[in-house]
Amino acid sequence: MAIPDRSLEPEGALPTVAIRATGAHPFVFRKMIDGPVGAGIPNQGDLVRVVDRDGRAIGYGLWNARSQISLRMLWREAGPPGPDFWAGRIDRAVALRRDLLKLDEQSNAYRLLHAEGDGLSGLIVDRYDDVLSVEIFSIGMYQRIGPILDLCAARMGTKHFRVHVDDRVAMQEDFPGRALASPGLPPRVTIVEHGVKYRIHFDEGHKTGFFCDQRDNRKDLARFCGGKAVLDACCYTGGFGLNALLRGGASEVTCVDLDEKAVALARENGNANNVRLNAVHADAFGYMRQMGVNGKTYGVVVLDPPKLILDREEVSAGKRKYFDLNVLGIGLVEPGGLLLTCSCSGLLAAADFQYLLRAAARKAGRSVQLLAMTGASADHPVALDAPEGAYLKAAWLRVGDPVPPVVEERE
Repeated sequence: MAIPDRSLEPEGALPTVAIRATGAHPFVFRKMIDGPVGAGIPNQGDLVRVVDRDGRAIGYGLWNARSQISLRMLWREAGPPGPDFWAGRIDRAVALRRDLLKLDEQSNAYRLLHAEGDGLSGLIVDRYDDVLSVEIFSIGMYQRIGPILDLCAARMGTKHFRVHVDDRVAMQEDFPGRALASPGLPPRVTIVEHGVKYRIHFDEGHKTGFFCDQRDNRKDLARFCGGKAVLDACCYTGGFGLNALLRGGASEVTCVDLDEKAVALARENGNANNVRLNAVHADAFGYMRQMGVNGKTYGVVVLDPPKLILDREEVSAGKRKYFDLNVLGIGLVEPGGLLLTCSCSGLLAAADFQYLLRAAARKAGRSVQLLAMTGASADHPVALDAPEGAYLKAAWLRVGDPVPPVVEERE
């Protein structure tokens, strides 16, 4: 299948769109748009000139009238963005990863482009060894992905690519978003992160294939695991469990996930590192309840569930799931042990997550100390004008002794 190759050059006289507000956020929602002005009517994915309701120039963005995010701002300078703009954004992104963060010394896998955080709203690119793995959230980016990947590959020296569009995104953006792949794309690659090997199966992995955002948290967990029994619930492909075992010297590691393919890949990752993981195919909720009934405890428990809040209608139900999961997790930590609990739901604010954890500790009847709140690794930068990019929250909790229940006074 041919890869979309819309030019990065501005295409003649650009259509103009007027908006009602001039904030700095790259998202302009449909309700904030007055509409196209002048003779030119923009098509889906067009680069458009953006003005305020008085006709004053604001900048340039990618247009999609069918999406709730009808305009994604790219550039706020006087002239339209051309090839130099795209090359410059990619060069800046590469310099962050290679020159400042020196990620090539830590891994052959990291996030190369992080959407709004790198000034390219609607586009995520991860590098896995010789493959660029792409996730797209915008029809405008999808139309231009060919020349964008050419720029990335020229800088990274990669030979292959794959492009993924989530079904939910394709529906929201109202475009087919067919999956794309370079000729000869290998079905799997092996990456190395802090000395730990991971197999990535592109046909079976979630999103771009691996979660680079937890790199630093995986590394930091290891120092708490020496001689401890570790439970890695919602383990996906075993990243935390492998670090606990290989780098942390854990006495035993149990990895649990409901996704049977993920469990099989966790076992495969153990074999790649010449260790045997106790990988269990089970629902984390049910498994932890059973361990509680059995009186089993762990020195370290990791809770890293998939996104439990997908949209605003699911916030209340998602909070309840996070609460229930953490009540179970806290109850399985031996006194003085560690709980690392995570949320990748961007609609759950960090303050709300902490409040939820406090309530879960009370329900579990345990004293808890918050040691640190961390987030995604630095190859997932957050634009200060788009703070929701800080989606990942990781709370490091020291779980203490049982405490008597709180008795609320009645009037």
